[in-house]
Amino acid sequence: MAVEVLSVVGGERISEAVRRTPSTNPARLSEVVGTVGSAGPEVFVQAASVAQAAQVAWAATPAPQRGQVISNVGRLMTSNKERLAKLVTQEIGKPLAEALGEVQEIIDTCDFFLGEGRRLYGQTVPSEMPDKQLFTFRRPVGTVAIITAGNFPVAVPSWYIVPALLCGNTVVWKPAEYSAVVSDAFYEIFAHSGVPAGVFNVVYADGPDTFSGLEQALQAGLINKVGFTGSSAVGERIGELCGRHLQNPCLELGGKNPMVITEDADLDLAVEGALFSGFGTAGQRCTSLGTAIAHRSVYDEFLDRFGRATEDAAMGDPAEDVLFGPLLDEKFAAGFEKTLGWIGPHHRVIGRTGRVTADNPRAGFVGDPADGLFYHPVIVAGVQPDDELFMNETFGPIVGVTPYTSLDEAIALGNKSGYGLSSSIYTTDPNKAFRFAQGISAGMVSVNNSTSGAEAHLPFGGNGKSGNGSRQSGIWVLDQFTRWQSMNWDYSGRLQKAQMDTETVEADFSFELP
Repeated sequence: MAVEVLSVVGGERISEAVRRTPSTNPARLSEVVGTVGSAGPEVFVQAASVAQAAQVAWAATPAPQRGQVISNVGRLMTSNKERLAKLVTQEIGKPLAEALGEVQEIIDTCDFFLGEGRRLYGQTVPSEMPDKQLFTFRRPVGTVAIITAGNFPVAVPSWYIVPALLCGNTVVWKPAEYSAVVSDAFYEIFAHSGVPAGVFNVVYADGPDTFSGLEQALQAGLINKVGFTGSSAVGERIGELCGRHLQNPCLELGGKNPMVITEDADLDLAVEGALFSGFGTAGQRCTSLGTAIAHRSVYDEFLDRFGRATEDAAMGDPAEDVLFGPLLDEKFAAGFEKTLGWIGPHHRVIGRTGRVTADNPRAGFVGDPADGLFYHPVIVAGVQPDDELFMNETFGPIVGVTPYTSLDEAIALGNKSGYGLSSSIYTTDPNKAFRFAQGISAGMVSVNNSTSGAEAHLPFGGNGKSGNGSRQSGIWVLDQFTRWQSMNWDYSGRLQKAQMDTETVEADFSFELP
């Protein structure tokens, strides 16, 4: 029986909804996973108010104790790993092996941050005055609004929510509606881990109602920080909104991630990396491969090998052993159809295009393609720098391939789209690897590895159209969810004025050696 998912504010379910919509399995569209009760803007504002009221007590909870709560989350995620992963597969169509890896990412994040409860270090700083001490402290920012996409419905939210809670903030989370059942299971694990009511709130709403609610909450002074993972277009609007309130959001946006294959690359390894980063999760990652940029001397051979590997790759039912399954939702299928319209007469298409059907079959398909939103993986050769296919994020199983002559040309091609999230180079020459890393604008660089993949203790984030320079994961995300406070303590018993009452040490600068 399908579950009903409702917003949670202050530990209580909000039964009123502006509409109720089914969340279906994209690999089996006839299967309703749950019904989502979507809230209006007023519920977002209510959640922000409740979170603000709960924040003082949560911040006063000793940081090691907050770390214990994060430890509890990690333990419960571990014991529920397979159940949560199967739900991810069921609701968004991610292959089970990937879904298990996604839940493991939450566990790794918890393992890292539970210790930060004892390591939210400040510093003692020497003063220029006698009988005076200087200190720095990390303080929580306050109430945090987190808005996330559904392609990584549990891993990416954990990158925000775990450190935000650990640092003493309260949270209002707006997950994607098409992954709401998974999001609700994620919330329940936190709720059963010792997170107090009101500290972590969840609001299910569509985009316009979310934006309106966020706008009202910011205007009322209820939100102190916004974290957003999603499209660059929406990220621009959120950045503009936050700027009106002198806030700097944490924006993790789209990508058009280049992979450079040099003349000395291990081509088998490069093909393996291109296959996983191009078509894993059906190309629906912000870190998915956008354009493979191959040296002219290996361009044809790379295309041939990549084409054969793609043709041989297993796709279909995500509960089986496949590289990728369906698109996430009908709206993403419609968007991908638009992307396929960018293929022009000057391109050479390797493989079939469009939806997998009885009339447009794929050899070796696992399961029945008529059940879900399955699309052929597409390689487009001869992509040019002024093509829409070259310049825009595609968010689906399509990879462009273009040749280059010099490494400087390859770097320029990699930077041209204006995105700057992830990148990759396949080479056996360390000089080329370091030159590429120095020249590419991406926030993340892989050498002889795919454009996709993150570890819980390494900074994740992009530049340009991919983000505003903020970083998630590891110690670097602490700067998103804490504010530095400096304190000076003068115990001299008199007013000492910095830069005015300081002692100077005289020297004889006329001295010369004989």
